[in-house]
Amino acid sequence: MDIEEYRRLIEEELLPYISLETESPFDPIKVRNDSSSWKTIGSGNYAAVFGHEGKRDWVVKVYGRNHEEIKKEIAVYQSLGNHEAFSALYDFTEKYLILKRMDGITLFNAVIKGIQIPPSVIKDIDDGLEFARKKGLNPYDVHGKNVVMHEGKGYIVDISDFYKAGYCSKWEDLKKAYHRIYCPFMFRFHPPIPFAVVDAVRKGYRFYKKMKTKNKYFFKDNGKSFNS
Repeated sequence: MDIEEYRRLIEEELLPYISLETESPFDPIKVRNDSSSWKTIGSGNYAAVFGHEGKRDWVVKVYGRNHEEIKKEIAVYQSLGNHEAFSALYDFTEKYLILKRMDGITLFNAVIKGIQIPPSVIKDIDDGLEFARKKGLNPYDVHGKNVVMHEGKGYIVDISDFYKAGYCSKWEDLKKAYHRIYCPFMFRFHPPIPFAVVDAVRKGYRFYKKMKTKNKYFFKDNGKSFNS
C-alpha cells in the first residue's frame, strides 16, 4: 500500500465514520469510531490515533480541534529528523498526520498490569530527549501516558508540545519516582495495581503541580509586600 492509497482509505473509510469530542481542553478527546476497517489506538487532548490492518507500520493522527496545533507538531517533526526513540512523519494535511507506528505499552498501563519496566527503557527515553534538545527542541509534557516500551526499548510517542518554551519537570519527576519508589519496592515482584489507584496518583500529581505553579506566581506577584 502506497501513501496515496493510504490517504484514500483515511478520507473514505475513516474520517466520515469518526467523531472526536471533549468536555474540557484538559481531558482526553472522547472518540466514537464506527469504521469497520480502522481501529482506535489511542487519544490525547487534541487528537486521536488510528491504525489500519492493511498497513500496520503506519498510523494516522487525526486532530479533533485546534488545528493550529497540527502545524506546530508538523514543524516539530521536521526539526527533529530521524531517531529510533521517536516516530517519523510520512505525510500530512491540515487535519491529520501519517506517522510511523510505535508498538508497545505505555508506562502508565505497565504499572497497572504489573509489567516490569526495565532501566533500559528509561535510558532510551533520556537518550531520545537529549537528541531532541540538540535539534533545538524543548522536550515538554513527557509522562507515563505518552512513553511506551516494547521488547525492552523505550519510545516517545507524542512530541506535539516540544515547541513550547519553559521547563517541564514531568519526566524528571517520573524518573525520581522510578528510582526512589518503583525500583526498590515494586520492580522485582511487580503486582498489578488497580487503574483507580494509578489514576488517582496521576490526578493528585497534576493537582500538586497546578497548586505549586499557582503559589509560585502568587508569591512573585506579591513579592513587594512580603519584602517590605
